[in-house]
Amino acid sequence: MTRKKILGSHVKRLLSGVSDHGKKHLTEVETDLIQTGLLLEEAIEKLSVNFMAIHEAVGAQQQTINLLLAGGTPTPQDRALLEALHGQVGGHVNAAITSMQFQDMTSQLIDRTLKRVTGLREFLGTLGAHGAEMLPESDNEEIVDLLGKVSMALAIQSLELRSVLRKAVSQKHLESGDIELF
Repeated sequence: MTRKKILGSHVKRLLSGVSDHGKKHLTEVETDLIQTGLLLEEAIEKLSVNFMAIHEAVGAQQQTINLLLAGGTPTPQDRALLEALHGQVGGHVNAAITSMQFQDMTSQLIDRTLKRVTGLREFLGTLGAHGAEMLPESDNEEIVDLLGKVSMALAIQSLELRSVLRKAVSQKHLESGDIELF
């Protein structure tokens, strides 16, 4: 194989590797952002439902409170309704708190996304730093050697980044148990 073909082969392999690694990490960033959006959307919907239910229960309790303030005596049905509404409010508050746990999971997703972006920036910085070592007067053997070093450094960096980033997002909370998503 001629030196020109060897050099061309190394350049092709390097550029393909940079492209493949970059695409993989950007796809993961996109996936994390989509998952974050879905978590936020679902949590906000659940919060809205629970806060509206709390509002309705408090409104129903207010009728009996108004009766008491006016000096009236609540009926046995009013008393039973107050007790039931108290339990409902507690249930809706607990459901709302559980819905707010999305903050922990979205924080993990955002942190992971930032690590990916930082890793990709470092990955591209490595390419630039090694590229700066190449001199216009470098012969083919020096270029081939440098391209091999760059390819190896980028492959190692990409594997290190992948190993640091867990795929699953988990949430631990005493009242709701463990949750693992994605």
